[in-house]
Amino acid sequence: MVKAIFFDVFGTVVDWRSGIANAFDQAFAKSGADIRARDLADAWRAEIAARLLETAGDAADEARYVPLDTTHRETLAKVLDDADLAHRLGARERAALERAWESLRPWPDSVPGLRALRREYVIAPCSHGSISMMTWLAKSAGLPWDLILGADLARCHPPASKVYTHCAAAIGLDPGEVMLVSAHNRDLDAARAAGLKTAFFSRPKEFGKGQTTDLAPADAWDVIAFDLLDLARHMEASLI
Repeated sequence: MVKAIFFDVFGTVVDWRSGIANAFDQAFAKSGADIRARDLADAWRAEIAARLLETAGDAADEARYVPLDTTHRETLAKVLDDADLAHRLGARERAALERAWESLRPWPDSVPGLRALRREYVIAPCSHGSISMMTWLAKSAGLPWDLILGADLARCHPPASKVYTHCAAAIGLDPGEVMLVSAHNRDLDAARAAGLKTAFFSRPKEFGKGQTTDLAPADAWDVIAFDLLDLARHMEASLI
């Protein structure tokens, strides 16, 4: 039986794209620079994803582990240089932009859905985010986690299976007693391989109007829902 539910966070629980685009707008508001905030947000996200792929998988060396906070800072520098915008950004505005991932807004169903699930299950983030980042994000967004788990514990990033197995062990559970929830099919492939149960719902606005990925389940996951509130309804009647 499932006793705990782990969550991917960026895109699944919080709307990173709108939040990061707004952060770019705010950072450059006084600079007079003509920016395309959503394009910059997409570029930053792409750089982060490319960097994380360099250390992905079960063969990743723990000595090469880099907290996501550091990756955010280094990839932002590249995005600003590529757009020839680094010289238009003051130190204070840059620091605020680097920490923008700690103050993203949840999707409308996220907080009520998490609260409903928390009545019966231990709930925790299990993502790329560092413990510090996930703590401040939870405070800002009102995410009612029971505790913070994730990459820091295993010193490697998803989709490495030990991220999920280490986090399950940290709360005294076997992988089969844990479910991973994600709006990204790739996450669920890795979680299932590690022995976890899986749940999917789509976030069709995560990447904007042109989104072409993760619009539907790619496999027969244990639960397929419409959103987090619908997932809570599924789990209330579930014998998983």
